[in-house]
Amino acid sequence: MRSILSRYTHWLHTQWPAGVVEKLPEVQEDGSTNVPGVYVVGDLTGIPLLKFSSDTGAKAVSSILKDPSFDGQRGEEGVLDLAIIGAGVSGVAAAMEAKKAGLNYKIYEASEIFSTVANFPKRKPIYTYPTDMVPEGDLQFQATVKEDLMVEMEEQRQKAGVEITYTRIEKIEHKGGKLLLHHEEKTTPTLRVIIAIGRSGNFRKLDCPGENLDKVSNRLHDPKDYAGKQILVVGGGDSALETAIALTCCGAHVTLSYRKKEFSRPKPDNLESIQALEEDPSCPAAVERPSSERVTTAASSSMRGDKAVGSLTLALATSVKEIKHNNITLVEESGEEKQISNDAVFSMIGREAPLDFFRRSGINISGEWRKKTWVSFSLFFAFCIFLYHWKSYGQVFYWIRNLGADPTNLVGSTINAMKDPSFYYTLAYSLCVVIFGIKRIRRRKTPYVKVQTYTLMAIQVIPLFILPYILLPWIGNNNYFGSSWGQAIGNELFPNGSYWHSFGLILAWPLFIYNVFTDQPMVGWLVISFVQTFVIIPFIVWRWGKGAFCGWICPCGALAETLGDTHRHKMPHGPFWNRFNMLGQAILALAFFLLFLRIVTWIFPSLSSLIPFYKGLFIDWKVVNYKYIVDLWLAGIIGVGCYFWYSGRVWCRFACPLAALMHIYARFSRFRIFADKKKCISCNVCTSVCHQGIDIMNFANKGLPMEDPECVRCSACVQQCPTGVLSFGRFDNDGGIVFDQLPASRVQMMEKKQD
Repeated sequence: MRSILSRYTHWLHTQWPAGVVEKLPEVQEDGSTNVPGVYVVGDLTGIPLLKFSSDTGAKAVSSILKDPSFDGQRGEEGVLDLAIIGAGVSGVAAAMEAKKAGLNYKIYEASEIFSTVANFPKRKPIYTYPTDMVPEGDLQFQATVKEDLMVEMEEQRQKAGVEITYTRIEKIEHKGGKLLLHHEEKTTPTLRVIIAIGRSGNFRKLDCPGENLDKVSNRLHDPKDYAGKQILVVGGGDSALETAIALTCCGAHVTLSYRKKEFSRPKPDNLESIQALEEDPSCPAAVERPSSERVTTAASSSMRGDKAVGSLTLALATSVKEIKHNNITLVEESGEEKQISNDAVFSMIGREAPLDFFRRSGINISGEWRKKTWVSFSLFFAFCIFLYHWKSYGQVFYWIRNLGADPTNLVGSTINAMKDPSFYYTLAYSLCVVIFGIKRIRRRKTPYVKVQTYTLMAIQVIPLFILPYILLPWIGNNNYFGSSWGQAIGNELFPNGSYWHSFGLILAWPLFIYNVFTDQPMVGWLVISFVQTFVIIPFIVWRWGKGAFCGWICPCGALAETLGDTHRHKMPHGPFWNRFNMLGQAILALAFFLLFLRIVTWIFPSLSSLIPFYKGLFIDWKVVNYKYIVDLWLAGIIGVGCYFWYSGRVWCRFACPLAALMHIYARFSRFRIFADKKKCISCNVCTSVCHQGIDIMNFANKGLPMEDPECVRCSACVQQCPTGVLSFGRFDNDGGIVFDQLPASRVQMMEKKQD
């Protein structure tokens, strides 16, 4: 049984990638942070590209200049208008804009100007993608090799008259309406601060004996120095692969160790070069490309003539156990150890963002909880406990009613629908969807988001609020059901004026159980529910994916895509959470089990007394009650209570039984998110904004169609991809691709306009 469950879990969820999201400072689209007047720019915003770094730096200055309060604060003697921390690409771009605007500014640097680029290996190729993008501001890029780029940027800096102040800023303090920069036991007051320090934190550690030996380095300056030597390169990103390529091409004998079974982050060109060099290091095709994509001019030329040809060995699914002076020990996943000769080690596993600096400065880090976070979460969660117990006629409802404070006591007896607490809850729910839906449309600005959000708003307002609480009660109270057939249908679907059953027109079983789990079978609703759950939904999932319901129809999704839109990046990612998705399968199994028991009691009413636990599971108000545990706690209190701290899709992803059923349907779906892998820069933005926890980047940078059944077609990954990699689509009958006609990518929209 355990083996069957393991295979089923793998088939449904755990076979898909489960990458995690790096911790970074919380930054708004304009670069602003939770500390007033402090902006973060560059690759700490999540996009490691030169053009985007320059663009964010220039735009941050534009945002500051547009701030109406900024001009009124300027002019105080001894106070800077703007301080820029970091003289990298984004910092210098910001400084050039500040200089042009006539601001009293300074740019501070702790080490060297353009330090990230300066520490690239010799003749490293420079990717200035997207090629059609023109960054805002005066700092522009044409060079395709490191040395040429350094000359180009330095000429632009000098021409603009930007001067650098070399000092290390230890922290920023907000005090007296100003920002104080602490450095070298001094403080400098300023009105605004732009942080452009990039990932200048500590290099990540290998955490093995010997990593402090002199032969271990985090940077490669000149690959020709290692010709003929035994080299270990550790890492699986672009830096590691480019280091391995350069060393191999310059005659080194390279072993490339990576802890996973396959590469997921590097650019396609680097992967192709690695594969070609592994097969034949002497093959010119391994390194010769057009000038804008060339791996390295020096490296390719060094392979010719009398120089030795290197070699490349891939050691995937291995980790470094120990480093000694003359050899290193690698350990495989199986635990088997392998010792190889070694002259030098390059640990290219990246750097940690300088999070301590942000913590000292009071800038929030994504995913980190502070005392204020715990307090706000606890208070809101307590409010949700109160709200959902009131809405569901729990003890809270009667306490409030006895106090005379319940709004349902204040309504005349002729308006029966308004005497139900769920009327006020649904009204508030609908208002949230509409208000925050309009904000989402203004924020996202794509045709896809516009049509999707209006659809969600219309479904929530009309069939899920106006119909059950206003229209149907009005029809029933005035006997407008018409003919005897109309009366019969009305009595069958809404016995005794229970118009809330109309929720079942939108909410399919087992998300909405109350039209199916009844004392006596309601044939009309049983037919509707069966057709919805086992005919209509399987078809739309097969053709358009699970998100055709979750992202376009479901009211849970409506609130998640509107009220929860700005919190989608808070969804937990990783292998554990991928396995936790199976909670929904357990709830789905319970729903089927209860359905079976209910059918048994319909056929054999006398057996009801022989199944005493059935009432405990569903009908009675007990802690083992299905309604209490699933509908009230998981869907309501936990699902909504976690909105602002774990994203709005906690219920949808982990516990919704209908979503769990659609996950099975989605395994046979034709829907995919397709990727143009040549555009992918492995920035991980698509993964970080997925509030279903899907590791989309792992599909995108391989050019694989994304088929994880969790996808709800929210379009966040497509819309926020900075290079226009992703597109919604489906396979047709012949295996061809049919792309969605409704544009969801801002980049692709811009490209079409230019064409």
